[in-house]
Amino acid sequence: MPSDVEPAAIRLDARAEGRDDAVRQCGRLLVEIGAVEEEYIAGMLDRERSISTYLAEGVAIPHGTNASKDSVLRDALAVVRFPDGVDWNGDEVTLAIAIAARGDGHIAVLTELAQILLDADRARDLREATTAEEIVRLLRPAGPDEAAHAPEKEEEAAQ
Repeated sequence: MPSDVEPAAIRLDARAEGRDDAVRQCGRLLVEIGAVEEEYIAGMLDRERSISTYLAEGVAIPHGTNASKDSVLRDALAVVRFPDGVDWNGDEVTLAIAIAARGDGHIAVLTELAQILLDADRARDLREATTAEEIVRLLRPAGPDEAAHAPEKEEEAAQ
């Protein structure tokens, strides 16, 4: 699903007064693209207040509670970059990847995002991306061809 992020769901120059404002902006973007109903935003705030969605390296993944899933119209991601950072309960977030998923769809999304974000270079590139197209490309999971040739690429780069 990360590869399904649409350019209309990406904001690269957002400013937020704090975590809750940032979560609301992410939720409103999901509403704008028709992925969720307005009520989902309250579920995102409830989730954040019960357990932080801050991951690491300046990235948070705000999403709703199980109770708010009825407000999800379709699976989608929204990506909001906060160049000046946002205080996220003591951690600084510069990139929020909001998730809307029906059923257990969020588990697969979280797994794919974790794989992307565990690659330090890719996570940095994602945080520093300056175009929606870069974000879309970076959120695309590595295909079997790319994964199979990754050691070769590393060897070529080292030479």
